Amino acid sequence: MKFYSIRGGVHPNYRKDLTSERPIVAMPLPERLFIPLQQHIGAPAEALVEAGDRVRKGQLIARSQGVVSAPKHAPTSGVIEAVSPLTAPHPSGLAQATIILVPDGKDEWASLPDPIAEPFDALPAAICERVAQAGIVGLGGAAFPSAVKLGLGRQHRLEILLINGAECEPYLTCDDRLMRERAKEIIDGARLMAHALGVPRVIVAVEANKPQAIESMTRAAEHFAEVSVIAVPVQYPTGSAHHLVLALTGRETPAAKRTADVGVVVHNVATARAVQQAIRHGRPLTHRVVTVSGGAMRAPNNIEAPIGAPVGSLVDFCGGFSTPPRRLVNGGPMMGEPLASLDVPVVKGTTGILALTAEEVGEQPASPCIRCGSCISVCPCGLSPVELAALIRRDRIDVAGKLGVMDCMACGSCAWACPSHLPLVQYFNYAKGRLNAEALAQRKIERTRTLVEAHNLRQEKAVAASQAVAAARKTSQPRLQATEVVE
Repeated sequence: MKFYSIRGGVHPNYRKDLTSERPIVAMPLPERLFIPLQQHIGAPAEALVEAGDRVRKGQLIARSQGVVSAPKHAPTSGVIEAVSPLTAPHPSGLAQATIILVPDGKDEWASLPDPIAEPFDALPAAICERVAQAGIVGLGGAAFPSAVKLGLGRQHRLEILLINGAECEPYLTCDDRLMRERAKEIIDGARLMAHALGVPRVIVAVEANKPQAIESMTRAAEHFAEVSVIAVPVQYPTGSAHHLVLALTGRETPAAKRTADVGVVVHNVATARAVQQAIRHGRPLTHRVVTVSGGAMRAPNNIEAPIGAPVGSLVDFCGGFSTPPRRLVNGGPMMGEPLASLDVPVVKGTTGILALTAEEVGEQPASPCIRCGSCISVCPCGLSPVELAALIRRDRIDVAGKLGVMDCMACGSCAWACPSHLPLVQYFNYAKGRLNAEALAQRKIERTRTLVEAHNLRQEKAVAASQAVAAARKTSQPRLQATEVVE
């Protein structure tokens, strides 16, 4: 198969060897599970339980609000202790509404929906509805409600479902292990998703540094002519949806557009398996596989953890720290975010927990930019990071916006390549935050103006109607008087 070159990219020290040969293991239930109502892009879920309620595994405990939202289900049986604000797994460290569940140790399942009989004969809408009910979101880290993406076939002319198994982030191997151990479930889920989307072709893309996963997935797909398993070149960030589509199809997704606009929908391998579990067995999303790794971890591993498990419980299950970590990261080292504490919970979008040593972090003080152009050559989005950073430092955010800072995917390639160790990603995130806030403020102003204009128009119409009635009465009064005289 022909591969199309992508711009830029880097080859960091992958360190996948720490966990790539560690099979997935289930961890014991912690004393408490902390299930945030906001674990996805879109509106937060609405709690359906309160303190003292008894729940069973898989039971709906928070319903979605709106189309772009996702429900929550109990990861095990037990008693609801409270619904209260707790620290979120986010760099801000802000609190968000969270359901606290105390497991009873029985792990009793609730009554689940029946599997969809003959799912390949079912209407696409039925597949989408079951995926929505199961609370499935993108498990590659984006956490966008999967049912919404599966409904794109009604809005776009689609040709390909691309299952993303590239897993290009260093250290992470949770998708690698899923593909090795549960390939049949992933392929089945991918075919079910293709049926929902109405696409004739499925491509499973796996980076070439995962030979066992490629072999396992190829074997699972060998009887399905519509499914192809493709090994893609190892280059970060090939695993981003836009760049993977470009590398495999030559189709470039326009700025501010989705891959569906060029006929391709991208889903993660773990998402495909979750869809299979929901359709074939009626199981909602209650657990996910997380890579726990880094030089400061005593025994790195791939763990199947219940949603809501405190990060500290995963660290303890891996033997704790062998040395105090210099940095804790939620996700991969390139695009992951700092962890506020070990008390925050695993959520649906948690792909990895990294405990990095000072040597792995490689922190060095920033020095003046030498304008070497390294950041430009590695930027996969075709931006000029050196120029954008200079504008942002001078607070010329509007100009940075015109030069495309909003197109930055925060992959970190520029910062990785910068010999001056400038915090380029932080600059760009700051600028994007400012521009988003200004855009939101402008939308509020425009909305207010629209409401005021509508209010004024209604008043004008009311006044005009009142005047018309008064005029009609005035013109009809003399006729009545004339009639009275004749009589």
